Amino acid sequence: MANIADSYDEPIHIAVIGGTGLQSIGGFSHVATLKLDTPWGAPSSPISVLHHPSSSRPKPIPIAFISRHGPHHELAPHEVPNRANIAALRSLGVRTIIAFSAVGSLQEDIKPRDFVVPDQIIDRTKGIRPFTFFEGGWVGHVGFADPFEPRLAELVQRCGHSLAGEGVRLHDKGTVVCMEGPQFSTRAESKMYRAWGGSVINMSALPEAKLAKEAEMGYQMICMSTDYDCWFENGGDVTVEMVMGNMKANAENARRFVGAVLDELSKGEHADLVLAKHLEGSVKFAGGVTAPAGRSAEAKKKMDWLFPGYFD
Repeated sequence: MANIADSYDEPIHIAVIGGTGLQSIGGFSHVATLKLDTPWGAPSSPISVLHHPSSSRPKPIPIAFISRHGPHHELAPHEVPNRANIAALRSLGVRTIIAFSAVGSLQEDIKPRDFVVPDQIIDRTKGIRPFTFFEGGWVGHVGFADPFEPRLAELVQRCGHSLAGEGVRLHDKGTVVCMEGPQFSTRAESKMYRAWGGSVINMSALPEAKLAKEAEMGYQMICMSTDYDCWFENGGDVTVEMVMGNMKANAENARRFVGAVLDELSKGEHADLVLAKHLEGSVKFAGGVTAPAGRSAEAKKKMDWLFPGYFD
């Protein structure tokens, strides 16, 4: 541990947000641990900077890794400081986020230990979680029709399918129902979500995806099914033991999948995608609703921290 630095001078463009069952990534060199602060507080955990070797570039590719629920999984879903997490990553230069999440399956063909690359979200959170950077004297409206980045999704899908022979079973699309928690669903709710067309259910997709969109970041979640939600009465009710048992059994596949995605993103041919060039500057217009004279000093200070030079 003596060789782990507490600072890192180069910009970092790729981040992984780890959820239940993915608290770390093996096979990478841990070179720095960053303890950051933001106008929205401290992130869930210190940010680990991992070096990823690449045959296509002479220098290692840095990856930022943050543990969504804290170093010891001490943060409940509604306690995760999502704004601090996203703001801290953006301040490092991150423009592409791969997020990992354990989910319950709402469809019989999505079996426990299957992976899903979702393309849509249904919001069933209850307004408990702060969900925007635009507040307190500054109004902004950011489009959210496609909560995940389509080009990033295609890359993730290719990587997942390339591991089919190694036990990774992947579903290319799906709708995530994001519920409040921390309790699991009632049986009536679970059946309702199925009727709505939900594919999987978790407690973590929001507001993480919304905040990433506001921060002009390409964002894609990789979901791993750990159970059939309680609609599937033949499978028994969902328990923590069930969830963690399947996570542990499939942990190597999860790490292999995420590692393959990072391998691919590290190639020079994906530089524009990694930098989210197509999203750059989009917030300038979305955040222009409130006239400069009406913007509070506190809100302007926060926006200037998140987007230096955008709103001068």
